[in-house]
Formats: sequence, structure tokens, C-alpha cells
Amino acid sequence: AEELASRGLNIILTSRSQDKLQTVAKDIADTYKVETEVIVADFSSGREIYDPIREALKDKDIGILVNNVGVFYPYPQYFTQVSEDKLWDIINVNIAAASLMVHMVLPGMVERKKGAVVTISSGSCCKPTPQLAAYSASKAYLDHFSRALQYEYASQGIFVQSLIPFYVATNVTAPGSFLHKCPWLVPSPKVYAHHAVSTLGISKRTTGYWSHSIQFLFAQYMPEWLWVWGANVLNRSLRKEALSCK
Repeated sequence: AEELASRGLNIILTSRSQDKLQTVAKDIADTYKVETEVIVADFSSGREIYDPIREALKDKDIGILVNNVGVFYPYPQYFTQVSEDKLWDIINVNIAAASLMVHMVLPGMVERKKGAVVTISSGSCCKPTPQLAAYSASKAYLDHFSRALQYEYASQGIFVQSLIPFYVATNVTAPGSFLHKCPWLVPSPKVYAHHAVSTLGISKRTTGYWSHSIQFLFAQYMPEWLWVWGANVLNRSLRKEALSCK
């Protein structure tokens, strides 16, 4: 949001925490001198949240939709160790929310014959990723969903991008403190966003960052057994570190 605002775009923020939304919206408005609005919505609640969002967006020309809402594991876990509530949230938030938000704003973009949709997938979508089974599967859905939409709507002036980041230094990587020792592999959110936004309108499917593109290239061409072995080694380490901090 900050990177888009720095380029002069007005921002509508949507999340479940009103206090955080208002704080971020005020900071963006004060820093970048753009208009900001907030819509409070808990995407894990179910379909009832979408009517208020639809009403709030009525008569607004949405130029860019960034589907960034998502649920991750607290740390890598085997499938039966993940709670039913967490599994439901992964499916309901990662898959349903992105799909319904696109379904909501895309008709206006088609009518205006311009617009962009960015959906945040994950490097874990490249191949089956053990200990992140449900999460990586949800991100594979988002990647295929975005690519299919690009084929459907490119001729109508709509640009749809599947953004496939690997690790970024957010709370998702908090259990793996060793990851933060490699900033060229694990960029800060600010650095990553700057590079990723620069690809909008250019690349339909991208990792958004140079070192992630190298990782993606290796992931695409390595045999599945090697990917699975590496994922198991990394995720066991992340899980062990997370559990040791409890």
C-alpha cells in the first residue's frame, strides 16, 4: 500500500483490525498526501462480510486490486497437526476471499476497459511442499487462478499478475531467525514491495524480486524429489526453532 501511495495512487485498505487500519491509513495519507479509506472486514468470518464491502466500494473506480490477505501456519506442521479451524481459515481466506474480491471488482474494470489485479501466491506453489500442505496447495490455486484470468480478460484491457514471492522478512519468517541473516535472499517488505510494484503491467507471472527469480528458476527445473527433500530440511528446522521458543 505504501509503495502504491508513493506513486500517487489513492488507497483503500481492508482488514479486520480497525485500529491498525486507521493508523496505517493516517500514516499513508500524511506521508504521501493521497486519499485513504478503510473497510473493516474479517475474511475468515464467511460470506456475510462481502455485502458491506460491496456497498463500500459502490461507485468507486478501482484501478488496482491487490489480493494480499492470507493465512499461514504458525510454523511448518504435518497435516494432522494443523487444527480444523486453521485449515478452514486457510481455505476460506486464501482461496475464497481472493476469488470473491476479484468477482466483485472485475466487472467495473471490464466496463472501463482498464485495470489490474495482483494476487499474492507463494514460492511454495512451485511443487508439493510437505509440512505446508494446505498452505502451498492454496497458493497453487491462486497462481493458476490468476494465470487463467489473464487469458480470459487480457483482451478487455485487464492486466492480471500472479506474484510469487519466496521468503520476505515478515512475521511469517519470524520462527526462522536464521533466514533474516540473508537479506539478499529474504528482503524487507519495503524493499520487496518496491521491486514487485515495478513489475506491474510488465510481467504477468513473477516473483517480484531478483533473488527470488533465481530461486524460482531452480525450483522450476529441479526434480520433485530434490524440492521435497529441501522443503523437509528447511521446514523441520523452522518447526524446531519455533517450538524451542515456546
